[in-house]
Amino acid sequence: MKKIIFALVALCMVGALLGCSKKNGNKKRIGIAKIVQHVALDDVERGIMDVIQESGIEAEFDLQNANGDVNTAVQIANKYKDERVDLAVGIATPVALALANTIKDIPVVFGTVTDPVGAGLVTSLAHGEGNITGMSDAVPTVTHIAKFVQVAKIKTLGYIYTSNEANSISSLNLVREGCDKAGIALVTQAITNSSEVKAAAEAIVDRVDGIYLTTDNTVFSALASLVQVFEAAKKPIFSADVTGAKEGGILIASGFNYYKAGRATGELCVEILNGKSPADIPVRLMNKASDSDLLLNLDNAALCGITFDNSVLLHANLIYANGTVTEK
Repeated sequence: MKKIIFALVALCMVGALLGCSKKNGNKKRIGIAKIVQHVALDDVERGIMDVIQESGIEAEFDLQNANGDVNTAVQIANKYKDERVDLAVGIATPVALALANTIKDIPVVFGTVTDPVGAGLVTSLAHGEGNITGMSDAVPTVTHIAKFVQVAKIKTLGYIYTSNEANSISSLNLVREGCDKAGIALVTQAITNSSEVKAAAEAIVDRVDGIYLTTDNTVFSALASLVQVFEAAKKPIFSADVTGAKEGGILIASGFNYYKAGRATGELCVEILNGKSPADIPVRLMNKASDSDLLLNLDNAALCGITFDNSVLLHANLIYANGTVTEK
């Protein structure tokens, strides 16, 4: 009798192990890497994971941060390749390029890449390329600058950009175009890493009337230091990233919601995990009205001696006043 009981227990244990093995075998391994840690990219990462989990796909995530270093991004790409993840996601251009250049037989999805065609990730926004597709965070820079001139009456614009990042170079060209069309002067300052942001801000703050920030991840990883410099000088900031502006110090922020951008990227991942080829999926653009937010900072406006007219206030869905953000 004892032998029979032992045999039954052993069979149950084997069955449990086999069931566990089968369950793990069905679980998708997904690598998600970002170029640097800051609140906007953290929101993208969170949005991706939420959508995949909500879809019913059982997944385990390998989250990596390149800490602003391209060589680290390549190491992460090789890790995902060697460990054979089912799908690799690159948040921001340097990481996306590292994944795309390293991984050729596993789907790669890019997120928050301003100019995926210019970066060489795809040849057209109309479709993916081989094993690659993703989401573009292109922003209406020319329109932003025109609005900044209208509201803050600036005549000289400052711009800090990362000289070794393709996203930033593409954005610089648009900033130049925006300044030319608005008839204002442009003062630029190049950086290569986040530790240089405060010094760059200090180098140009006395030569400009205000500064414009595009979706440059290196700059945003040290946003607080830049805001400190411009607040001390009582000069306004226009940001294409609303997430960071919720912490205060930025006059106007107009741009898409990064958590929604993450969810949009996650939807592409779900399509691929369910069997669709990346080459058949168009690049997702964050151009729906529901994708974007407009934040106006009344505290900063008072500090800089600027008044918002009613036409501007009417379109804002987020108001920063008395140190807090309220949604209209």
